[in-house]
This record gives sequence, structure tokens and C-alpha cells, in this order.
Amino acid sequence: MDIAIRFSDLTLGYDRHPAVHHLEGEVESGALLAVCGPNGAGKSTLLKGIAGTLAPLAGSIALPRVKSRDIAYLPQAADIDKSFPIDVFDVVAMGLWNRCGLFGGISRSQTAKIRAAIAAVGLEGFEARAIATLSGGQLQRMLFARLLVQDAAIILLDEPFTAIDSKTVADLISVVSAWHADHRTVLAVLHDLDLVREYFPQTLLLAREEIAKGKTDAVLTPENLFKARSMIEAFDRQAQACARAA
Repeated sequence: MDIAIRFSDLTLGYDRHPAVHHLEGEVESGALLAVCGPNGAGKSTLLKGIAGTLAPLAGSIALPRVKSRDIAYLPQAADIDKSFPIDVFDVVAMGLWNRCGLFGGISRSQTAKIRAAIAAVGLEGFEARAIATLSGGQLQRMLFARLLVQDAAIILLDEPFTAIDSKTVADLISVVSAWHADHRTVLAVLHDLDLVREYFPQTLLLAREEIAKGKTDAVLTPENLFKARSMIEAFDRQAQACARAA
């Protein structure tokens, strides 16, 4: 079994306060994994750690077969200033930044790839539209097109279906399913457990530490969900970073 991501006694947090602690385990290449848990469980923090935007407080994250440029990361509530004068084509083209550089030109084949990605998410004809004119669902479609252009081996999605219409959710789920069929590794932070049960074969349930990981039906049991909620309610926000006894 090829391993895409390995966690070794991983602790992530802010100002020495752990948000995820003592996480052990592996994510196999080609997995379609939902990351679930109550608010404050450390789900977004975990994705930031994998993406490399947050350094571990302790332990490590290893990506045995992946270079940093092969990770595509869509944060929650992506930090896009809709008033900025830029069109859909140029935002999607930013997915080529790691390959072209900041001032590199875009070839004819890359232009075709950008247009194909825009069409794949249902935005054909929107290439010249200013992002200020886009609805929330259209904005998320555009960001998925940028991920398509990145052509990454590992794709990290933080609440990608929040506050968008059901048609857009269905279309973007189809994109995620295509990534899975292409044996890419996809991790998605999700709150909609019905969506998780229907489309995500594997789940990691977090409550600042792992509650359960494996097949979704075996993880999202009433007992595990109750345990996750109880652990978050009992969390001491003033606690210092700790070391687990051997």
C-alpha cells in the first residue's frame, strides 16, 4: 500500500496551545477521506499542517511520494477580495503559478487547459467576467477550476460546500469523484454527515485527537459522535502543550 501522508505523534497548534495532538496514522494514496468533528476539533488546523502553512509543535507530517508543489489547498472562506479587478480566467490561471512562476507566460496548451477547467466546473463563457459579479456558488466553481489546473497529487478542501446551492454542490462533488477515480488523494473537511456517508468511503473523526478512522459507516456511529462532542466540551482552553507518557 502506497502512503500519501503519514502522521507521527503530530501536535499542531497556536502559541503553544495544541489544536490537534498526538495524532498517529497514515492516509493511503488515492484515498477519498472526510475529516469530521465538532466545531473546534482541529479539522482546519490539520489541513493547514498538511499544506505546510502551519508548522508542527511536536511530531511530524511526512509526504513520502509527494513534492510540495503537488499539494492543492482550498482554505475555508478563501481569502479573495471580490473588489479586486481580476477576471475568472486570470484567477484560474493562478493554479499554474508553481509551474510558470510569477511573471512566466502561459502557453497555448496551458490556455487550453485553463479553458477546459473552467468548462468542467460549469463556467464556460465566464472567462472574462469580473469576480465581483460572481455569486457564492460561481466563486466556488472558479476556485475548483483553479484546483483542476494545479493538477496536484494531494487535494485538501476545507468546508468546500458551505453556503452554496444544491446544484453547485452536486457538480463539485462530481469533480471530487473524478479526482478519486484518477487515484488522487483527497481530504475534505465536512460538517454534512449525510454528504459524507453518501460520497466519502473513509472518514477521520477528530476531537483534537483521533476518535476513529476507517470506513465511514464504522466511524460515524452514535457512540463515536457522542464521544467527540464530549471531548470538545471538556477541553481546557488554558491548558499548556503536553507530552504523552511513553
